[in-house]
Amino acid sequence: MSTPRFDELIHAPTRLSLVAFLAATTWADFSVLRDSVGLSDSALSKQLTTLQDAGYVEIRKAFVGKRPRTSARLTGEGRTAFDRHVLALQEIVAAAGRSVVAPGPSSEHG
Repeated sequence: MSTPRFDELIHAPTRLSLVAFLAATTWADFSVLRDSVGLSDSALSKQLTTLQDAGYVEIRKAFVGKRPRTSARLTGEGRTAFDRHVLALQEIVAAAGRSVVAPGPSSEHG
């Protein structure tokens, strides 16, 4: 089982969306990722490169006929980082649920 670990790189909303999407699949086409997260081509490329530089994503470039096709997937390291990040978020939420605020003194006077 993974040890919870908050990951600042993954936590950014766009990257969290990308990593969560990739965690649910093996390989995802660039266009599918772009459309699912709602990014421009250049913004998606930048985010994928950031994740690739961290070792979290593998990018594959190929041709289908004469058209280039780019796909991405989580690496083992990326999946572990995502799992640990999710566990850390769950711990934060659970701790907030355990925090019970004691009622203050009553303002009613008898």
